[in-house]
Amino acid sequence: MSDESDQTLPRILIIDDSRMVRLSILRQVRDRFEVREEADGEAGWQTLMVDPTIQAVITDIGMPRLDGYGLLQRIRSSRISRINTLPVVVISGDDEPDVRVKAKSAGATDFIAKGIGNIELLARLESLTQLARTQRDLEESRAALANASPVDPASGLATPSYLHHHAAQELSLAQRRHGDLSVMVIEIDHFDTLVAKYGAHVAQLVNRKLSKILATKLRQEDTVAELAAARFAVVSPSTNMDGACAFAMRLRSAIEHIVMTYREERIRIQITVGLSAAEPGKVQTVSQLVGIAMQRIAIGRAAGGNKVIGAKGEVTPEMVERPVRAPVSIDQMLQQLRIAGLDANLRKQLPDAIRTLLPLLELIESELPSGLPLATLARLAETGLVGAVQQNE
Repeated sequence: MSDESDQTLPRILIIDDSRMVRLSILRQVRDRFEVREEADGEAGWQTLMVDPTIQAVITDIGMPRLDGYGLLQRIRSSRISRINTLPVVVISGDDEPDVRVKAKSAGATDFIAKGIGNIELLARLESLTQLARTQRDLEESRAALANASPVDPASGLATPSYLHHHAAQELSLAQRRHGDLSVMVIEIDHFDTLVAKYGAHVAQLVNRKLSKILATKLRQEDTVAELAAARFAVVSPSTNMDGACAFAMRLRSAIEHIVMTYREERIRIQITVGLSAAEPGKVQTVSQLVGIAMQRIAIGRAAGGNKVIGAKGEVTPEMVERPVRAPVSIDQMLQQLRIAGLDANLRKQLPDAIRTLLPLLELIESELPSGLPLATLARLAETGLVGAVQQNE
């Protein structure tokens, strides 16, 4: 599977002294797995020692130098966790019950007969490699937790616990300074269908691709974590609902243009995004904001997916194409005030003046609390009602 030249498949090691057997297995699995081959148990052991990417082993019993039982004993007694937990499938032409029992007792994860059907072999290997990945991810996550690491080793993104901890700090700061903070929850549409049609490893690559896109497109001050398979959360300080909507629409468009290929079949993915934002003057928690975004994802999913859902329902391109007004020159406004006084033209610029000065006023209020009506000023600047208020007075 690839999106341009990138291709990552689970890697397995086939160990058998028969070249024909190795070739037969290779032909059955090469579309779903990357394969390494060795002709005896000793060579297979050396490969396991130097190649940490191997996720499963298929081995014969009767081989020169080191047979399958000896190889199993080395693997299960290894002090290296990535080796001693590897799934090992014994493949043998001898399907006698005592051979099967002996292989299981030696530590074999599964036992299959030579000549097994293609579908059954692939199903067993996919199940075992998925189990191996899960076990490895669990071990790495435990190690990350022990080290108080904020990064999930499986995805390279923030851990969900760190996202909530850091987001709570940012939310508290935004509430004190009457600033903005938005939460975006992103879900890959029809992920279960991807798993059923292409297999768990392909769906996992799709999930990983979205992780990489999010990591490259977000600002440094944003925090993103994978909440579950195919579901991500992004916390963006100093971003209101309008800004979050605009970014979500750009992200959705970027995802739609990505084409992945698997076995000569083109795969496109789509996402549904739920948005929420901190409300001025209202005490909220990060969990509440994530919950609101999740509820909006459910609305988008029920509408067929490939949607961005904000506070006012579905976000359309027309809603985020409004021109952004540039900050006005405060110096020019003061000069105009000294020369002509408060005329109609200057009155029209008051909302823009508040919008330009608001970050400075927020800083002043945070350092020198004096009761500035920041929330009111922000609302007046957003609605453009300052001029009308002045006229009514």
